[in-house]
Amino acid sequence: MPPRVDTFRTVDVLNGRQQMPDGSFLRHLPTDVWQLLVRDWGSDARVHQRGEKLPLGRDDRHVYIVLGGCVLQERFPLGTKIARFRGVGQLLGEAKLIDPEASVGTVCLTTTWIMPCPVPRMNVLLNQHLDARLALLRSLEHRNRSDEMIYGTATRTPIQRVGGLLLHLAAVSGTRSTAEPDHHTILGPTQRDIADALLMGMSTVENALRALRDTHNVITSTYRQFVVTDLPSLRRIVTAS
Repeated sequence: MPPRVDTFRTVDVLNGRQQMPDGSFLRHLPTDVWQLLVRDWGSDARVHQRGEKLPLGRDDRHVYIVLGGCVLQERFPLGTKIARFRGVGQLLGEAKLIDPEASVGTVCLTTTWIMPCPVPRMNVLLNQHLDARLALLRSLEHRNRSDEMIYGTATRTPIQRVGGLLLHLAAVSGTRSTAEPDHHTILGPTQRDIADALLMGMSTVENALRALRDTHNVITSTYRQFVVTDLPSLRRIVTAS
């Protein structure tokens, strides 16, 4: 079993006792199918450290389920970098299910627990369990809609765009402490990561974060760590018309 880390409880995850984020593959996946995955590949799950790249290249033959942590995926269509954050409960490398040579650069932004699943056997499972296939389709549709709301909102203000991304990260990779259960800690992403993902300038991101921190008092921040201290207020800022 992977070593215990402070961002997830391994036993609870493997036994299906830890609730997964809304819209994620594992949130939609039926309990009995999850137990099949744990039986077959749970012992192969391992922890990757911050900065490690996942082997989602052309020669790899696995898809990966994020059981804890946060990763950044990058593609370069037409020479333009497209960056997306992915978190707990999501399946990575889904393109390999239809194109074994598909690849995407994927780096861990924090301590991240990943379960590898061989592509041929995952395809067999999806064909045998239609509810598992439906769970994957629902999760991908939810991801697409979330990406549109987070990364495709250039007409929104910088504060709303940066705040919306932090709101998303708090949901898919944030953790809570027992001392301050209302605080959602986001580990890993830097200001540069946020700027790249939102296609914004660094100074614009810095100003938006400063306003959220000093004017609206809804976050605190240090290097590679953001803490959402007032989730309802941040949501109101993000959704204001």
